[in-house]
Amino acid sequence: MKKELGKKYSVCDRAIELIRQLDGAFRTAEAIKAGVHPQTLYTLLHSGIIERLSRGVYKLADTEQVSQPDLVIVATRIPQAVICLISALAFHEMTSQIPHEVSFAIAKGAETPRIDFPPISVHRFSGEALTAGVQKHEIDGVTVRIFCPEKTIADCFKFRNKIGMDIALEALKLYKARKGFNSSELIKFARICRVEKVMLPYLEAMI
Repeated sequence: MKKELGKKYSVCDRAIELIRQLDGAFRTAEAIKAGVHPQTLYTLLHSGIIERLSRGVYKLADTEQVSQPDLVIVATRIPQAVICLISALAFHEMTSQIPHEVSFAIAKGAETPRIDFPPISVHRFSGEALTAGVQKHEIDGVTVRIFCPEKTIADCFKFRNKIGMDIALEALKLYKARKGFNSSELIKFARICRVEKVMLPYLEAMI
């Protein structure tokens, strides 16, 4: 009995070491690929050593709380997703809105993701609208793809009828007050999003 117990603990200890190397939130598939047996994952979960963040996404219980759990879960489950619109505004601190869902862009034709938590809003982009202005941010050991502030503002003007023109204008005003304000970058992304004629009068009025 003691031998079996010792073996069980050694397997779990080894699994914990492997999971720590994943550095942050991880998917079931990533843990298995690293060498952790599915049954060992089940044991670690039910013993409270790992915590479930969302379906198929976990973290070690003794690590710090995830600072941006919703973004981390989406990035872990859907690595190709690019955080956009109000979710990106909130990350860049360019809105007074509190996102009630995670908005992200994926390629047109890509399979629609299914996540039980958090609530999501999926947007289909193509060409430069999807690839331009993408930044990679490391959040709790997970790489999260987020549109840069200028691209996010252009997207908000493009989707103004959906999210509200007031949100787009607030974002533009808050961005204008920053040290790194760059009108050339704003215009560049406005052209990519085909909203230059819409945004320019508001931008000129603020300069």
